[in-house]
Amino acid sequence: QVQLVEAGGGLVQPGESLSVSCAASGFTFSDFAMSWYRQAPGKGRELVAAISSHGSYTNYADSVKGRFTISRDNAKNTIYLQMHSLKPEDTAVYYCAAADYYSDTLNIHEYKYWGQGTQVTVSS
Repeated sequence: QVQLVEAGGGLVQPGESLSVSCAASGFTFSDFAMSWYRQAPGKGRELVAAISSHGSYTNYADSVKGRFTISRDNAKNTIYLQMHSLKPEDTAVYYCAAADYYSDTLNIHEYKYWGQGTQVTVSS
């Protein structure tokens, strides 16, 4: 069955770095665009970064541009999110999601598969 399993979340201090990953199984990973979303307490789920099926295209939320990098390894069926200069407002549950096509304007409802999320907390 389809699985997206996030890992690597944790507690860090402001200004520090953290990487999270998402391992996929049960579908042809290299055919799917992948994204990271996040949801802070009391807020809706928002797009953080997206990457096309072979990594040729990426898209970032303005709030994370220059600080976060999305990447993927199709041989390992895994995507990554490297986060630098973390801020308290980056605190959220981070989810990976898969869509069967890439677009900069992909709607959240167009994603086919979702992971269970990993908590990232930025606090001193």
